[in-house]
Amino acid sequence: MQSPSDIRDINRPPRAHCDALAQIGTATASSELSLMGIRDAQIRGPRPLKTGRSVAGPALTLQMMPKREDLYGSNEYEEPERQLHRHVLYPAQAGDMVVVDARGDMASGIFGEMMLTYLAGRGGAGVVVDGCIRDSAKAAELDLGIWVKGVSPNYHAQTNLIPFAVNIPVACGGALVMPGDIIVADDDGVVVVPVGMAEDLIREASKHAEWEEFARFRLSQGADLRKYYPLTAEVEDEYQAWRASQPAEN
Repeated sequence: MQSPSDIRDINRPPRAHCDALAQIGTATASSELSLMGIRDAQIRGPRPLKTGRSVAGPALTLQMMPKREDLYGSNEYEEPERQLHRHVLYPAQAGDMVVVDARGDMASGIFGEMMLTYLAGRGGAGVVVDGCIRDSAKAAELDLGIWVKGVSPNYHAQTNLIPFAVNIPVACGGALVMPGDIIVADDDGVVVVPVGMAEDLIREASKHAEWEEFARFRLSQGADLRKYYPLTAEVEDEYQAWRASQPAEN
């Protein structure tokens, strides 16, 4: 088990990258990443506790491991500073995402209302758990994105799991997450964006979003799906004329 003194903070990408990816969303990010060589960037399992939120931010990671009482026998409130699920929250900054490798366990509530209230108070963007939280009704009221496999009444180490390490590479929902990777999450699920690919992804996804806007407009008018999705060379001149007619962004 990692010592709290060995925990290091993450390197955070520019906030503008995260804001752009939140606007792009998971569907476009996933499809564009596949064209860039990342075949499957999805974190499988976690779903939004409450829909309607699209966020992106750098990953603070928490690794849970199977419980061994000789290593971690503390009850819920005993020796709180041994509890590494607290330590992943301590360095949280505005816009951060907490990502938990909870081994898909459906019995342990990794965080409850109080821990999540702290994260929201720090300005955290959200939490992704391939397992459960508890106090879900109160958690859903927070100004915080929450993606989980389920909910549980049990506290973090009550049953099968113990918090083992913070800000190390983790496997969450079948995806490798490196500390500081950009996590994009919305109603479609969660996607991992390698931080070194973020700029290229934003550029390519912005092009994609623009032609899709034109295609959506034409399809809403009953235009031929075969010509307009995806755009074909036959309508390229029309697309360029539409682009030229759009108001310039400030």
